[in-house]
Amino acid sequence: MSDTPTSPLVRHYTVTGFVSVGGRTALHWHPRLNRWLPPGGHVEANEDPLQAVLREVLEETGLEVEIVGRGPFAYIRPPQLPVPVAMAVYDIPRDGSHDEPHQHIDLIYFTRPLSPSAALPQDDDRWAWVDEATLQRRPAVFEERGRRAEVAEDVRELALAAIAAVRDTGAS
Repeated sequence: MSDTPTSPLVRHYTVTGFVSVGGRTALHWHPRLNRWLPPGGHVEANEDPLQAVLREVLEETGLEVEIVGRGPFAYIRPPQLPVPVAMAVYDIPRDGSHDEPHQHIDLIYFTRPLSPSAALPQDDDRWAWVDEATLQRRPAVFEERGRRAEVAEDVRELALAAIAAVRDTGAS
């Protein structure tokens, strides 16, 4: 029997917003993880997941977006929030001296830009539009501005589904 107390696992709620338009989705190079990821981040105190995903996408890409997915049910009360298309649990290792290992419970949404001429930040070379053909390859290896890496399978599959969901709404 161990006398060492075990700390409870710390969990953070996060959101991811795949931004898709014209058969492509926006990914950015995450320098610490050395991989291509969609926009997202932590849900802040007193913020619901919808507010969080819209804020994170706007902060990271400069794009105002709307959620794509199943519409609300017919009842008006209580108010409804869009249902995420997926939820995932990511184990986050210790980050230097900043955090102990913890988990992110990620609510994943598909979005599309409100403006048909969506442009990613020009002053940040980490953002790129990744097309459907690239994502359909296995492995999906993407290279942009000297950053070459395989797109993780979960990101690849969700990105393809996001592109299809936007296409299915008639706003390809």
